Amino acid sequence: MPANVLHLPAGQGALTGLWQHRLGLMLESTGEGVFGVDLAGNCVFINRAGAQMIGFAADEVMGRNMHALTHHSHANGSPYADSDCPIFNAFRNGLPCRVDTEVFWRRDGSSFAVEYSSHPIVEGDTVHGAVITFVDITGRKQAADALQRAHDDLARANDELEQRVARRTAELSSALAQLRELSAYSEQVREEERTRIAREVHDELGSLLVALKMDVNWLHKRLGEQEGRSAEAAGDMRTQMRCKCQNMSRLIENAVDNVGRIITDLRPSILDHQGLWAALEWQAQEFVQSAELQLAWRMDVPADLQLPEPAAMAVFRIFQEMLSNVGRHAQASAIDITIYAQPDLLELRVQDNGVGATRQALEAPTAYGVMGMRERARQLGGELHIHSEPGRGSCLRLLIPRELA
Repeated sequence: MPANVLHLPAGQGALTGLWQHRLGLMLESTGEGVFGVDLAGNCVFINRAGAQMIGFAADEVMGRNMHALTHHSHANGSPYADSDCPIFNAFRNGLPCRVDTEVFWRRDGSSFAVEYSSHPIVEGDTVHGAVITFVDITGRKQAADALQRAHDDLARANDELEQRVARRTAELSSALAQLRELSAYSEQVREEERTRIAREVHDELGSLLVALKMDVNWLHKRLGEQEGRSAEAAGDMRTQMRCKCQNMSRLIENAVDNVGRIITDLRPSILDHQGLWAALEWQAQEFVQSAELQLAWRMDVPADLQLPEPAAMAVFRIFQEMLSNVGRHAQASAIDITIYAQPDLLELRVQDNGVGATRQALEAPTAYGVMGMRERARQLGGELHIHSEPGRGSCLRLLIPRELA
C-alpha cells in the first residue's frame, strides 16, 4: 500500500463518527476546504470552509454525491464522467492524486479554479473512501494568466520591435546605398561639367586667343617694316592693318560672348540681378527655343516675394533638371509651366505632352535626376510629386513652404 494514503486503526469502522470526533476541531480551523467521501462518492463529512466555497451549508452537503454536486463538468461546460474523476480513482485504485487544472462548481452554477488532493482512507487493508482537500486558486490563476499575457505581450512587442528595427535597418541600408550612388553620380556629373567647360575653354577661347596672338604678331612685324616704304605702299599696309584690327575686334567679341555663356552655364547672372522668377522665365524661354517646343507660361507670384539665395539656387537647379528630363526623355511637342503662390506653399509645375514613364522607371535606383530633385526638395522642407503614365505625358510638381520667402 502506498505510503501517502490515510490509514485508520483497525477495528474502527464507524467512519463518520470517528472523523467527527477526532478531527472536527482541526477541520474547522483550516482555511482549506476538506471533505470525505465513501466508496459511492457520497459526502461523509465536510468542513465549514469547504461548504462555503461551493455555496452550501455543511449539513446540506452530507450524504450527497460530491462529483454530481461540484465536479460534474469541465471548465468549458462539457460533462465530466465520474469514471474519469481523479478523486474517485484515488480510492478505486488506492492511489493519491493532486490536480490544479480543473474547476469546482458552486451552488449558483458558477465555477472556480481549484487545486485539490485526494487520498484514499484505508482501514487495515480495506479502502473505505477518500479525503479531499481543496483550495480556490482563482487569484493564482488570474495572476498566472496576467503574467503569461504580459509575457506574451512583451514577446510580441519584442518581435514587432525587432521587425521594425530590421525594416528600418533595411531602409537605412537602402537609403545609404542610394545616397552613395547619388553622390557618385553627382561627382560624375561635376566631373563631366568640368570636362565640358575645359573643352570649351580650350577649343573656343583657346583658338580665339591663338588667333589674336597671331594677329598681334603680324601687326608687330608689319609696323617694323614701315620704315623706308613709299607712301603708296604705306597706304596699302594701313588698309591691311585696319582689316586686321577689325578681325581682332570680332575675335575679342566672340571671346567675350563665350566667356559670358560659360559663366551663365555656371551661374546665371539674371538670378542675381533680376531674381528667381525672372531667371525661371528666361530659362524656360531658352529651353523651348533650343528644343523647338511650344510653351504655355503662367506665373502668379507677388513681385515682392523672393527666396533667399540658397533656396532660390536650389529651386532654379530643380527647374533646370525638370526641363532637362523633358528634353532627354519626353519626346514632347509642348510644355506647360505654372508657378503660383498658395497661402502656405509655393508651387512650380512642369507638364509635358510626351511619352510619359512608368512608376518603376521613376523610382529606379538609377533615376539619379529624380533622386537629386527629391533630395534638393527635402533640403528646402518641401516635396516633389511626379505623376506620369505611358503615352499620357508627365507632370512634375515642386511644393515648398512659403515661409522660406
